[in-house]
Amino acid sequence: MNSQYPSGNMMSSLIIFDFDGVVADSEYVANKVLAEMITELGFPTSLEDSYNQYMGKTFAGVISQVRSDIGKPLPTDFPDDFQSRLMARFRAELKAIDGVRDYIAAFSHIPICIASNSTLDRLTVCLDVLDLAARFGPRVYSASNMARGKPDPAVFLHAARQMDVEPANCIVIEDSVTGVQAGVSAGMTVIGLLAGSHIQAGHDGRLIDAGVHHIAPCYTDVQSMTRDILSGMRP
Repeated sequence: MNSQYPSGNMMSSLIIFDFDGVVADSEYVANKVLAEMITELGFPTSLEDSYNQYMGKTFAGVISQVRSDIGKPLPTDFPDDFQSRLMARFRAELKAIDGVRDYIAAFSHIPICIASNSTLDRLTVCLDVLDLAARFGPRVYSASNMARGKPDPAVFLHAARQMDVEPANCIVIEDSVTGVQAGVSAGMTVIGLLAGSHIQAGHDGRLIDAGVHHIAPCYTDVQSMTRDILSGMRP
């Protein structure tokens, strides 16, 4: 249990961030690297193909899907090579989603955490690159350590338990269909953010079909939505 929010002293609300496409503008970088590597194997794959096939999955899910798509075993070093290339590209190119720092500052009085399908190693590197590690501290939860990733709600429910907040009093900021499905299944209020460079036409409709409660083109809109949602939560 996180000692900052001990059991028996339940916080009234919590903001849970997905990471890729919500805190870090990383989906473009990650999917570009993945598309390049699959193409190198002799299976031409565009950035859009990668978005459609692999975005929002756990790392294990991505590797399994790639193996299925190409119809043969992957080189044994493919996962490690991908991670190595990706971390190097993140260190050179990664940027924060526009407005996320101001949003975090605006709600500095509200507990925050990250709950992501990405591996903890990847989250740690990216938070360091973005100089946001201190802001989240140990409150970073990865579904890669769990039996099931999003769209299963396990990582969101785990985050709420660790932070001692009822799911009904959690706001989730998500950009993916699987993340929205997970947040809704967890009984949380989900804001679908469309601010990442990977967002394509019609993505808002896909999030609506997944059950998202609110759609926000940018963090300025997320701020006003968050204030409204918090005002309606029970203490």
